[in-house]
Amino acid sequence: MSYNNFKQTVWATNIEQELDKALVFAENTNREYEGQVENVGDTVKVLGVGRPTVTTVTGSTDISLSAAETVEDTSVTMAINKVTHFNYKVGDIDKAQMKNNLMSVLSSESTYVMADEIDQGVADLAKNVAAQNLWSSAKTDVAKTNILGYFDEGLQKLYENNVRSNTKITATVPPWFWILMKQALIAADTDNSKLLEVGAVGKYGNVLIKLSNNVATDGSSNSLIQLKTDKAIALAIPKIHTEAYRPELKFADAVKGFSLWGTKLVRPEEMVVINCKAAS
Repeated sequence: MSYNNFKQTVWATNIEQELDKALVFAENTNREYEGQVENVGDTVKVLGVGRPTVTTVTGSTDISLSAAETVEDTSVTMAINKVTHFNYKVGDIDKAQMKNNLMSVLSSESTYVMADEIDQGVADLAKNVAAQNLWSSAKTDVAKTNILGYFDEGLQKLYENNVRSNTKITATVPPWFWILMKQALIAADTDNSKLLEVGAVGKYGNVLIKLSNNVATDGSSNSLIQLKTDKAIALAIPKIHTEAYRPELKFADAVKGFSLWGTKLVRPEEMVVINCKAAS
């Protein structure tokens, strides 16, 4: 394949589409700020506002107002400060000996590893100091006999934080947690459980259960499971860039590219971290 015949625009589009498909944690984040940032070092101020004070009086129609208060904002700043990049080449002789499109395969692989880096970045927000751990010490006895009760504790905490019961809630769990949860649902319902509905992996009440090997862990290998609304975490991926080139002194085609991104826990009250481990 000659450099002149290399379809840079087609490659760039394919990488962007594959990136969206490969992300798991990012699917349930707030992406509305992406159009406001373009370059590394840019920041986004995620606006929030506090609540005004209200006063109730009884038996009086003569109301005297106090001075107007200033309602403090609750804004946080998200920095676009991460750059994930790749750079690879394929020699002309290697390509001549390959029946399959090696460059296309490498494109898919580089897309996956970039997406995986972003996914891990979102997952690691469970370690954020502002994140609300469900328990002060992780539960290390999780089994099918108690897993639903523990999960319900997380839901209760969200509801106590004024997350409405009809709000879309997502739990992204590691494989061991989902297997135990599924066993618990089947054991609890002789009709194979209407609670166990078709979803990304499954559904428990109004909670969408998603599966990922990127669930963060702490220093004791306890899983840090995010139970959250789509507004809890902000994510921006404002730029994905790829370009083809011919390395000097090499008979090869090469591709390099990068993804610019940033993420932040912006509504910690809308995410509960279920910190736990399966019983040994």
